[in-house]
Formats: sequence, structure tokens, C-alpha cells
Amino acid sequence: MKELRIFAPATVANLSCGFDVLGVCLDNVGDEMLVRKNELKKLRITKITGQDLPFDIEKNVAGVSVKALLEKLDINQGFDIEIHKKIKAGSGIGSSAASSTGAVFAVNKLLDDPFTLKELIPFAMEGERLASGNAHADNVSPALLGGFCLVKSYIPLEILKLPSPPQLRMVVLHPLIEVKTKDSRALIKLNVSLQKAVSQWGNLGAFVSALYTEDYELLGRSLKDEIIEPVRSILIPYFDELKEIAIKNGALGCGISGSGPSVYVMCKGQTSAEKIKECIQLFYQEKGIDFDLHLSKINTDGIKIL
Repeated sequence: MKELRIFAPATVANLSCGFDVLGVCLDNVGDEMLVRKNELKKLRITKITGQDLPFDIEKNVAGVSVKALLEKLDINQGFDIEIHKKIKAGSGIGSSAASSTGAVFAVNKLLDDPFTLKELIPFAMEGERLASGNAHADNVSPALLGGFCLVKSYIPLEILKLPSPPQLRMVVLHPLIEVKTKDSRALIKLNVSLQKAVSQWGNLGAFVSALYTEDYELLGRSLKDEIIEPVRSILIPYFDELKEIAIKNGALGCGISGSGPSVYVMCKGQTSAEKIKECIQLFYQEKGIDFDLHLSKINTDGIKIL
């Protein structure tokens, strides 16, 4: 096999109660990438569509991720990478993670799978380090493994794949403004009260339990964030109103997707999700704000070969 075209999915990270440790993979939102071997023994990014991103290997998240993989293998096989961006940079739904994971997944396949999917995560994290200054795994893990993922620890890196209750749907609103992850992280306080910390890890534990037991009501009660959301929500137009609309119309929960400005709404069932999507759409149209709006099942497979 000399070339591979893949779909690299968008992801929603944090999910309110799991800052930097929890993420989920979306099904119908993502980038396409074409990776092929070359005879030049060089790693090149040859084409980018959809976004104005650097072609320089050292400045592109796909480039630095694949470079880390090739250095680990100590081989000089060359690759050409085409990136067709459908996820806008700075959207909060894992744009950098899609590029990073898609590139290392495809290169790994073209090299006959020297690494498992879990072993690819540290390479993709190097792309996240470039994008945000922090090598977090809560987007790249679900993009590679699919479904819900929990980062049990970073040192050593340990990722747990969690169940995905079948009736879950995600509605994701992206106000068409860009919030850079580096800027969003700068707002976060490095110290929190013990009371808020206890509340947060209680909700995270309950959330994991709810996934295993398919307890949708408990799932909704677990989607709380007293630490990050109050600070970051000021960057999102009408965030409090959006949350109120979602909950009023039957959502399980609502919060900030990643570092924002996207907002996720977790719903039970397709009918409920479609209703909530319509309500959010009407509200933002009335406010005159440009936006993208997605409704997705949970993608339990991760990256797909096209």
C-alpha cells in the first residue's frame, strides 16, 4: 500500500466534569487527509485546503506528529501529506487533534502498523503541544480510539476507553469566532478550592459510572463544571442563554467544547437532539450571529479509512 485516504473526526473534550482527561469522538464532522509514500526520503505537506495553515513540517501539527513517529522508528521513509480541513482552527472541536491523529494513523498503516492505536497517542500529543503549548490527550485519544476516553494519568500515560450508550447524541454549536487554545488556557486559575475539587471529581466519577450503567439521568446530573466553565464562558456569545434553552428543551447537559467557543449539548435520542438543534439555531439566527451547527452520533470507531 502506497497511499491512504482517511477521515479524521472532530472531538469534544473536557465534557464539563473532565478537564484535560475526558473526551468523545464525533461521527459526521471531521477532516479528510491523503498520505502517500514518496521516494525522496522527505516528509512534506504538499496540499492544504479549507484553512490557511503552514506547510512547514516544524510548524504544522501533522508534520511534528509524524516526525516524532518516524524518529522513534529511526527510518527515513518519505511521505507526502494532503490535509483537507473541514474543522475550523480554533473552533474547540479538536481541529489540531484531527490533523495530528489522522497523519500518524495513516503513516502507521502505510508502514504496516508498527504501533497500536494507543501507542500512537504520544506522537499525536506532540501536535497538541505545538498547537496549545500543552501536550494534552483528551482530544487525540477519542479521535484514535473512538467513543469516550478517559486519561487516567499522563505520567505514565494511561488511556481508558469507556462505553458509549447508544441513545446519546451530541449537538455542537460553533459561533464563527476563533478562540485560540493558548489564550483560553491563560484564563484558567492554577489553584482551586478543595470544595470545588471534591465536587468536580465526584461528578467525573459519576459520569463514568453512568456510561457503564447507561443511566442517562445520572449522566446529565454529572455534566457540571464549577472550575473552568465560569471563566471561559465569558468568551462565548450568549452562553448562559444557550445553556438555559438546551436544558429547558430536554438536554441532558450543556457545556463548553474544549477551549471554546463551540458549545456542546448532550441529548438522549435523535428526536430530542433535533428539537434542541432547531431551538439553538433559531436563537442564534435571531441574535444575528454566524455559526455552524452539527448533530452527531457517538463515533465508536475513531479514524476511518476512506
